Amino acid sequence: MTTLSPPASDTPSFEELAHRCLEDCAALADQSEWHEGILRQYLSLPMKAVHELSQNWMAELGMEARVDDAGNLIGRRASAAASAPIVLTGSHLDTVPGAGKYDGVLGFVMGLALARSLGTAELPFHIDVIGFSEEEGVRFSKPYLGSHAITGTFDLEWLSRRDASGFSMKSVIEGFGLVPQRIPSAAYRPSEVIAFVEPHIEQGVVLSRADLPVGVVEAIAGQTRALVQFVGIAGHAGTTPMYPRQDALVAAASWITEVSRRGCEVTGCRATVGYADVSPNVRNVIPDRVTLSLDLRHIDDGIRKQSVGQLFDIARGIAVRDNVEFVVLEKQEQSGVAMDDVIRKQLFQAASDCDLEALDLISGAGHDAGLMASRFPTAMIFIRQPRGISHHPDEDVEASDIAEGLRVLRQWVLNLAEGINSNG
Repeated sequence: MTTLSPPASDTPSFEELAHRCLEDCAALADQSEWHEGILRQYLSLPMKAVHELSQNWMAELGMEARVDDAGNLIGRRASAAASAPIVLTGSHLDTVPGAGKYDGVLGFVMGLALARSLGTAELPFHIDVIGFSEEEGVRFSKPYLGSHAITGTFDLEWLSRRDASGFSMKSVIEGFGLVPQRIPSAAYRPSEVIAFVEPHIEQGVVLSRADLPVGVVEAIAGQTRALVQFVGIAGHAGTTPMYPRQDALVAAASWITEVSRRGCEVTGCRATVGYADVSPNVRNVIPDRVTLSLDLRHIDDGIRKQSVGQLFDIARGIAVRDNVEFVVLEKQEQSGVAMDDVIRKQLFQAASDCDLEALDLISGAGHDAGLMASRFPTAMIFIRQPRGISHHPDEDVEASDIAEGLRVLRQWVLNLAEGINSNG
């Protein structure tokens, strides 16, 4: 294996590259639907501004930039041979409401920094840096739209979904200057892709507690996302006797407590009710309808499905007790995904070549890598986040840790190139 210290003489140092990553993240954070706090939804006007900025950076690097018809921004560091295979890297550009600067975006700008670190080195493969258009699922309640397109699993029936303002996905894509009917052509062929590696902040404190800058992900936990409803009967808060009321909010509150208990009692489980809508939401009226979300995650799909089923059974029992109705409105499942063993071993070797210890990690959060793994050899590296805060304005990352992550990525690329060249 070829060992590596600084980047080539025609490129900035890893420390300079890391500081450029932080500057790029700050610049992209300014492109937001909110003036105070970050919100950047699928194919919004701020996303257009992000594309323009990023395409300028790609042009500086001599990369070929394009936007596919699902809205993924792709920059190619081209190999000399047009028919060369492809290494994919990058992460998502959309955000949750009130986001930090680094979730998703850091992985994308690290892909650009990787291209910078390679200077004019000739490689036997293209490197495509992808800014995925939609991972969070905020606008259309459907996550991973960008990676669904890249993997060829985008269902054109989703085009009829509508956002909170009533706009269909089809109209939003067309308004961005894209052609939704051509989304299937955005897919990469497995035969042309060597690997996809997604850099990402950890979104937890495991690396921080271990005092290590970089981790390699073993697997991504499976998750169930559901929308449920308790339905009772409204009544006057002052004149309706306490019994027998049919108070949907009382039933919902009991179930929320059970969801939290399940997350605490089942080892490795994360169970959350993050959304609640109360109707009629008036101070002197008994609530007749409460809509809740459920987000439940576990690395073991069997335990996850069993927990969800048991929580739904508990909800039905609460509904009978409180004389209300319980309904499951929507349920989406994402199976747990193991990362590719070969690519993981290569990343551990790259870290060792850089005299770094990389920690083996499980990701409790979902990522585009989870979908990409269904189609291509896929792995992730995590960058330490000092306080482990994510999906929050206080999200943070240190330049020195980014630099270490870039060292590992560049070493992996050079090792991969050496292996291909030595095999003819």
